[in-house]
This record gives sequence, structure tokens and C-alpha cells, in this order.
Amino acid sequence: MKKPDNLTLIAVWEFFTAFAAFVAIVITAFFAFPDATNNISGSAVPGTVFLFSISILVLICYGGIAIAGGVGLLKGKEWGRILSIVHAAPSLLSFPIGTVIGIIIIMYLSKTEVKAYFQDRDKVTI
Repeated sequence: MKKPDNLTLIAVWEFFTAFAAFVAIVITAFFAFPDATNNISGSAVPGTVFLFSISILVLICYGGIAIAGGVGLLKGKEWGRILSIVHAAPSLLSFPIGTVIGIIIIMYLSKTEVKAYFQDRDKVTI
């Protein structure tokens, strides 16, 4: 079966958002943590450090799902399609552009011919 047209474009979007998550991690680590660990008395503010740690953990998971989904899409794996749908779900909260892109990705990856492509590719063993 022929590879659906927009899979490469969706994979590029996955990699772009993973890169954006990486940039957000770097910005948080370099700019937020020094401010969070130094207050007037010089001791760490536990709540702030915890909040930034959780946000970095969430961004690592988000970026990991994006990278895995993009690689899976390019390799034609069913798990890549599923991870890309999972990755598109949080985009729905980013109104208006993220919402539109998330809806387009979810609708495209849920099409019958796209599902059939991935299911056929999973049956082939190399």
C-alpha cells in the first residue's frame, strides 16, 4: 500500500514540537532554577523548585512522546500513529492554532485508509 501523503508533514510537526519542548526545558533550567533556589535568605524555595521540576518532567515526557511518534510515523508503525494521536490531544488546549493542528492530525490519522496503511505495514516482517 502507498504511503499516505501527509505522514511526513505530521512527523515534521512532531519533531518541531519536541524541539520546542527541549527549548522550554533549557529555558526553565537556566533561568527559572537559579531564581527558584535563591531568595533573600539564600535558601531554596521548596514549592517553586518542585513546580519547576514537575514542569520539566512533563516537558520531557511530551518531547519523548513527540519524538517516538514521529519516528513511528516515518517507519510506518501502528504505535507511531497512536502516539501521534496521543501527542495531538494536548495541542487541542492551545487555542487557536494548536487546536486546529490537533484536530487536523487526529482526523487524518483516524481516516480508514491511513489506519489500513499502518495495519498492513505491521503485518509485514522484515
